Amino acid sequence: MFAYHNMYTIIDIETTGGRPRIDKIIEVAVFIHDGYNIVEEFVTLINPEQSIPYLITSLTGITNEMVENAPKFYEVAKKIVEITEGHSFIAHNARFDYNFIREEFKRLGYNYKREILDTVKLSRRLIPGLRSYSLGKLCNEVGIKIKNRHRAAGDALATVKLFELLLSLDHVRSKKIFQNPALSDLHPSLSPDTVRALPEETGVYYFYDEKYELLYVGKSKNIHQRVYTHLMNKSSQRAIEMRDRIAGISFELTGSDLIACLLESDEIKKHKPVYNRAQRREASYAGIFSYTDENCYLRFTLRKSKDDLPLASFSSNEKAKDFLSRLTDEHHLCQKLTGLYDTSGSCFQHQIGICFGACVGKESYESYNRRAEKAKKMFEYEHHNFLIIDKGRNKGEKSVIKIENGKYLGFGYFDEEEVVYDLEILHDCIQSFSDNRDVQAIIKRHLKNNNVEKVLAF
Repeated sequence: MFAYHNMYTIIDIETTGGRPRIDKIIEVAVFIHDGYNIVEEFVTLINPEQSIPYLITSLTGITNEMVENAPKFYEVAKKIVEITEGHSFIAHNARFDYNFIREEFKRLGYNYKREILDTVKLSRRLIPGLRSYSLGKLCNEVGIKIKNRHRAAGDALATVKLFELLLSLDHVRSKKIFQNPALSDLHPSLSPDTVRALPEETGVYYFYDEKYELLYVGKSKNIHQRVYTHLMNKSSQRAIEMRDRIAGISFELTGSDLIACLLESDEIKKHKPVYNRAQRREASYAGIFSYTDENCYLRFTLRKSKDDLPLASFSSNEKAKDFLSRLTDEHHLCQKLTGLYDTSGSCFQHQIGICFGACVGKESYESYNRRAEKAKKMFEYEHHNFLIIDKGRNKGEKSVIKIENGKYLGFGYFDEEEVVYDLEILHDCIQSFSDNRDVQAIIKRHLKNNNVEKVLAF
């Protein structure tokens, strides 16, 4: 077998569920492999300090009683750090295991970071054409027997055997494949160490060419992972062209995903990077607007505009019309007055007895507008003036976004302990940014999805 210089950490875990921020690890198995054999191992149950759901016990056989006297994660954390230090992190569907382990360490205030190799992706490349690449079915296809399925040691040992099979398929090719493909054939000015050092945190990242001209701006909840995705992307000639031109990378941490979205949008509009072509086309959005006609009826219309702020923006006319149609039905509005039915007379729904006749003056504007105003509120913020409190860039820090008279004014950061939500200090820490329909849509989307920590009206 080819002599490898790297050591490999092959890991499998069992958990109380599939959500790293909520669920916990209940078992971990770590096998250290030198490219030839297992040279060290560590297997233990973990007390998750929460109840194990019945479905998980049914799948794994691990009960609450079994983990009652097992070590808690913090008691084995040092061992996991030491045994995996300097080794590639290998697992089947590696991102699942890696994210859980990172989250456990994050709760302890430690930034656990390793180079990831996924045997699912490697198997697809080296053993193409199989019906399934799940661990059980894949091992069955290649003749690997799994003992103690859905237990950490059993699945990790099966992954070890799969790993050894992948290594043996083609020595020269495997050497290249078991190096991270994102770090191969980089621009001469871009060091692999620069890429490896990128944080697995939320923020905005920037790609530059060899003249330090900005090529692309992006945002991610995990900058490190997203940049790796770019560097491995060969889905189009444009993606390959951008990858080959990346000579420098910088980033700005935001903590808050909402602020990352707002900052990304502002940077793209300000600098117009060549590879952010889609986001630079400002006129490509359809906006819903409102106005009062000469007969005092509150009306809605759908159009494009670079100057006015719409009630809401959509990526296509079809999506905007679909939303407006549902709003019309829900609030019993007139299709003519919502811009969905172009006619000089009555709308179609009035002809079939659904519309109350605002389109031909049969329903008074006072009566109609009560429903139209209620529909309009669907586009508006709950408060006219408010602050959005969200995650900060580090422990003890929070972020704040300011909306005044419905207008976005900017964002800033504050020390949570010092401020204790003193409104004057919160207002003072705001850095000014421009308002536009894109940022309004971003803010409304995050509020609608409850993707912020707190809203303070003022």
